[in-house]
Amino acid sequence: MTRLEQLYEFLKQEPNDPFIKYAIATEYKSMNELEKALETFQSLLATDPNYVPTYYHLGKTLEALNRNEEAIEIYEKGIVVAMQMKDHHSARELREALQQLIF
Repeated sequence: MTRLEQLYEFLKQEPNDPFIKYAIATEYKSMNELEKALETFQSLLATDPNYVPTYYHLGKTLEALNRNEEAIEIYEKGIVVAMQMKDHHSARELREALQQLIF
């Protein structure tokens, strides 16, 4: 059984666990299946917009697909959510990613 298959098995047991969905998306990204990663990150964001780590990796996936304007929007939204969640570390990482993309 592959790691991805294992993650999907975990998801069957815990269908509302955002970390498992996040792990599936990052696994797709590591396999360079960027469209599947994108779809999974977007789905996660739609169901759990307060899961802050999604914003960084969704932004990076969009960058890898040369969809920079969308990446900028995601980073900006992520900064707002991270600040609302008082996740200053993630907010800083998102700001850095945004600055690197813009400049």
